Amino acid sequence: MAARLSVDETRCMGHGRCYDAAPRLLSDDDEGFVTLRGQSMPVPADLLADARRAVAACPERAVRLDEGS
Repeated sequence: MAARLSVDETRCMGHGRCYDAAPRLLSDDDEGFVTLRGQSMPVPADLLADARRAVAACPERAVRLDEGS
């Protein structure tokens, strides 16, 4: 199973730290929120470190990484 990155839209406050930490994975919308809110995406193996940085950067703990088993 591939790793998946997701953002809980109820927790995201638009700080922007996640997409600053992982610009190759995440971007912002016109209002400054991460575009992945309420969705998930597969994370290629070569970008796992970026995904982990995005998770660690979120003060609201809205960004999650499921690395499977």
